[in-house]
Amino acid sequence: MRTLKAGQARRIALAAQGFAEPRPSGRIDIRHLRRVIDRVAILQLDSVNVLERAHYLPVFARLGPYPRRLLDEATHGRRELFEYLFHAASYSTGDILRLLRPRMEAIQSWGRVREVMDDHPGYIDKIYEEVAERGPLTGADLDDPGRRTGPWWGMGKGSTALDWLYVKGKLAISHRPPSFAKVYDLAERVYPTAALEGPAIDWETSVRERTLIAARALGIGTMKDLADYFRMRTKDVRPQAERLVSSRALLQVEVDGWQEPGFLHPDARMPRRVNARALLSPFDSLIWERDRTERLFGFHYRIEIYVPQPKRRYGYYVLPFLLGEDLVARVDLKADRRVGVLLVQAAHLEPGFAAQEVSGPLADELELMASWLGLAGVDVRPNGDLSSQLAMAVESGAF
Repeated sequence: MRTLKAGQARRIALAAQGFAEPRPSGRIDIRHLRRVIDRVAILQLDSVNVLERAHYLPVFARLGPYPRRLLDEATHGRRELFEYLFHAASYSTGDILRLLRPRMEAIQSWGRVREVMDDHPGYIDKIYEEVAERGPLTGADLDDPGRRTGPWWGMGKGSTALDWLYVKGKLAISHRPPSFAKVYDLAERVYPTAALEGPAIDWETSVRERTLIAARALGIGTMKDLADYFRMRTKDVRPQAERLVSSRALLQVEVDGWQEPGFLHPDARMPRRVNARALLSPFDSLIWERDRTERLFGFHYRIEIYVPQPKRRYGYYVLPFLLGEDLVARVDLKADRRVGVLLVQAAHLEPGFAAQEVSGPLADELELMASWLGLAGVDVRPNGDLSSQLAMAVESGAF
């Protein structure tokens, strides 16, 4: 069995995710966006908007200051990308959506759905008929949406019905307005015909194809890594990964320092070096799987959005900073649109890296992000062991 060094595995992973090539130097158009999607397969969504909506940020990390309308048009205009639970709530293509049909059919109702079914017989069917007649609709648009049962996940019966019909593939999310509310419509009015009516695909084939797509997007990963990309169960992925290894569609390897075997995509590139520079969203596919992030980069990363402020170690919305082949720092960012600045609420340097080598490139990337977000500058607060050096670098390069 082939053995790879840890640095080789890291460069394979970075290349697979699109960080081994320089950003475009000229006008960025839909072709650049399509290449990003071809590499990563999935763009995750999230409702937190302290900086920018999560799905815009991985594209910026790979392309630099691209027109966000390109992504808006691809999702809600030309409909090249569709929202579904590919990873969590996320965008992907119609071809990959088709692979989720067996999952849609197999998913079982959960507690709140069963309550609505038991307490309100026929209600979910009526909601489907209402969307068919009046759609697209949000939960608030329904004639009888019901009342919420709690502040967080306590959805009313209307939202529960819409969500159930969505995960089963009967409804689709047509678009999201600035409020980020889900707007539902009939699946056949949103999804491409081929995704709904193409040749039937069985469960095993669906899992195998998604495993192969995950391997291509990751470049190299463990069984757990492959399963996590599409939020599949490891027990379902294992026999399909073994089948892919048998057919040489995947290569099983060992990686120095890894406790489990790695699975290498045969088309994966292994550049001699990577000269990347990027701020990574907490929802960037390069760092989704936190154990993998630590395995590849020696970088312990946990999102602290739901951690009470006094217990946070690094901040509310912390982005790792990729420089070259390493995650060298982390910054807690907020787009303060009232004042018109990109606020660095804290900046921390990773052990083993020098502040004077990191602060300049990080300042450049922060200024590039601020300009892309339409903000007038960068304001660094005096929190974290990198903040003073970063503040000086920002000041010296102020635009």
